[in-house]
Amino acid sequence: VQLVESGGGLVQAGGSLRLSCAASGSAFSINVMGWYRQAPGRQRELVATINTSSGVTNYADSVKGRCTISRTNTKNAMYLQMNTLEPEDTAVYYCYARTLSTPSVWGQGTQVTVSS
Repeated sequence: VQLVESGGGLVQAGGSLRLSCAASGSAFSINVMGWYRQAPGRQRELVATINTSSGVTNYADSVKGRCTISRTNTKNAMYLQMNTLEPEDTAVYYCYARTLSTPSVWGQGTQVTVSS
């Protein structure tokens, strides 16, 4: 499985962005997808995950109510709608997938910068 993110950019505080993650290869084998982020000088942290079969989602407390994770039924695309962005949301956002045979697959990351 290969993952490619898109949709990052520069936005003012209070604005919105929609991140996309395209999965190729054995996308049918993906059972969990998610978004993580890493700000400068900080560890990579969970943003949100989604079970690709059940649709059950999980969010970090810091983004609850502001972000929505979704995926296509074919498991080849995943999205993160981010609203009411804050400067603290500035980070590189990584797409993540767990498959039946691989515990973690990562994309190359997309930069999100929120100006105050």
